[in-house]
Amino acid sequence: MAKFLIQASYTSDGLKGLMKDKASGRRAAVETAAKSIGGSVECCYFTFGSDDVIVILDAPDNATAAAMSLTAAASGAVRIRTTPLLTVEEVDRALTIKAKYKAPGK
Repeated sequence: MAKFLIQASYTSDGLKGLMKDKASGRRAAVETAAKSIGGSVECCYFTFGSDDVIVILDAPDNATAAAMSLTAAASGAVRIRTTPLLTVEEVDRALTIKAKYKAPGK
């Protein structure tokens, strides 16, 4: 499974829904959505600042994680940023791949 960081901020309607459903209800809804795409929630935290909630999502692949994010964003109740997370080993492997690249102006 691939891991993704989901950062979300609620719209005013989303905040009204949060107040109605409670934080535990929203976490349960996210867990249900993750399960429906063959994934799972590693953790879910509510935050201060520009994001209201962060989720670490385990999903089969990029397209599946995108489907979950797009579906949630389409509700209009939340704005979402989804970031693929790479393990240290994946980055080490990437560092062994030599790409031919020329910087601008060089």
